[in-house]
Amino acid sequence: MIEEPRAQFVRIAAFAVALGLGLGLQRLSPHARYRGSVWVNGGLWIVNVAVLGTVCGACVCTVARWASTRGVGMLNVAEVPLWAGVALTVATLDLLSYTWHRANHRVPFLWRFHRVHHSDEAFTVSTALRFHPGELLLSMPLRIAAVVVLGAPWQGVLAFEFAFTVANIVEHGDIALPRRFEEVLSMVLVTPALHRRHHSSIRAEIDRNFGTVFTVWDRVLATYQENSSASQVRPGPPDSVRAPTLRAALMLPLDASH
Repeated sequence: MIEEPRAQFVRIAAFAVALGLGLGLQRLSPHARYRGSVWVNGGLWIVNVAVLGTVCGACVCTVARWASTRGVGMLNVAEVPLWAGVALTVATLDLLSYTWHRANHRVPFLWRFHRVHHSDEAFTVSTALRFHPGELLLSMPLRIAAVVVLGAPWQGVLAFEFAFTVANIVEHGDIALPRRFEEVLSMVLVTPALHRRHHSSIRAEIDRNFGTVFTVWDRVLATYQENSSASQVRPGPPDSVRAPTLRAALMLPLDASH
C-alpha cells in the first residue's frame, strides 16, 4: 500500500527533477531567449498548490488504492499483471489528458479557464506553471473517474504523474534541441518545439499538438503538426486577451467577451 505522504514525496521529486532539467536545458541551449512572466506564473502555481492541496492532495492515488482493495475497475476484474496495468494506466491517462486538453480548446466555458495558460506572451519553463485553479479543479473528477473505471494501480498513477510533470515542464522550456535528436525524439515524445507551435498566437496553430507525454494521440487523431527548433514561433494569446498580473489572470475566466 502507498500512503499519501509518500505519493506527495514522489510528486515533489518529479517537480524538482523536471524544474532542474528544464531550467538547465533552457540555460545551456536557449531557443529564443524569451522573457517570461515569472511572477504571475509563479503566483498561479502557489495558488494552485494551496487550492489542490486543500481540496484533493493525493486523492487520485488514494482512489486507486481503494479500487485495488475492492477489486473495482477493468484491470482489477481482469487480474491484469502489474507491469501491464502500469503501462495501460500511463497510456490511458495520457490519452485522457489529450482529450481534456482538446476539449479545453473546443468548449467555450472550458476555454475561459484554459486561455489563462495561453495568455503568457512568452514561452518558458515558468509557462508550465501558468494554469488557472478552476481548470485544474474541473479536470480532477474526470481523472478520478478514469482511475476507478480502469482500476488503475497506484503504481501506474504515480508513474503517469511523474512522466506528466517532467514532460509538462520540459516541453514548455525555451529550449533548442539538435535537429536529428529532435526528429527521433518527436517520433514518440512531445518536444519543446512541438509544444511551442501549440502556443502560437495564431489560432489555427494552437489547435494542434495537444499531447503532453506521447505524440501518438496527435498523430492518430490528426492534430499533429511538425515543428522544429529551427522555426520561430510568436507565442501569446490568439484572441488578444492579456493577463499581465496575477489578479488579471485569476479574473480572466469571468471575461466572456472573447
